[in-house]
Amino acid sequence: MSQWIYRIEPTRPGLVGSRTDEESSVLAERAGYLRALKDAGILILAGRTRVEEGAFGVTVFEAPDEASARAVMRTDPAVSAGVMRAELYPYAVAGSGDALDD
Repeated sequence: MSQWIYRIEPTRPGLVGSRTDEESSVLAERAGYLRALKDAGILILAGRTRVEEGAFGVTVFEAPDEASARAVMRTDPAVSAGVMRAELYPYAVAGSGDALDD
């Protein structure tokens, strides 16, 4: 299993400070999606910066290959609804096993 990270950022400036009802609904759905990934043993961590301007988040997870990783990213409700845009990268969590040797 490989580790992956996707960086997400709002597609609409001001989203962090002021959300529409639709955006709030999508982000609540995203929270459930992340909980499901965690329960399935896929999610390592997810979080966001604590700023309004230039805000972004990251999701670190495991997937067997790039195609599977892209599917996880694209299935994120915030990404699929267009509330957030995302970029995927191969990743290695420092402090977990072989990552310290790289």
